[in-house]
Amino acid sequence: MNLLLHICCGPCACYPVRVLQGAGVAVRGFFFNPNIHPFREFKLRLEALEQLAERWQLPVDYHRRYGLRDYLRQVVFNEEQRCRLCYEMRLAVVARQTRELGLEAFSSTLLYSRYQQHEVIREVAEQAARREGVRFYYRDFRPGWQEGIELSRQLELYRQPYCGCIYSEQERYDRGAAAGR
Repeated sequence: MNLLLHICCGPCACYPVRVLQGAGVAVRGFFFNPNIHPFREFKLRLEALEQLAERWQLPVDYHRRYGLRDYLRQVVFNEEQRCRLCYEMRLAVVARQTRELGLEAFSSTLLYSRYQQHEVIREVAEQAARREGVRFYYRDFRPGWQEGIELSRQLELYRQPYCGCIYSEQERYDRGAAAGR
């Protein structure tokens, strides 16, 4: 199978790429993450993926435009639905890219995270796949959570402390403040 893998960052790609390639899947990465804030964080995640791609000879297409304005236009005043809206925004582009490249299917490294809403991701991705006439490949990569962390540490990749959006960054600091840090 030829698969386009939406990649949110290098560390989250380690385990899914290894598993997919081990199963004989031809993986092509795609970095499209307009939700990441601030710009410095966006650059760090982009650079970590570039490092991984170079080391593993992984072909990756990069959407290098910092898309915060587009992301905020989708979620402002809809913060309770921000994750769904973010998934919709990103996975619609991934599905379209899959069709345009003539690949069989797409998936996402979001499915590696314990903190993401898997059922929502699956639902949104399947809808995007139907609209574009491609297949969404679902696989729960969470069992490899620790292995992926260890791989990313061995590779000395930048590891981010939050999901990526300005809201998750605030929640991280709010939790720290509540815990007295």
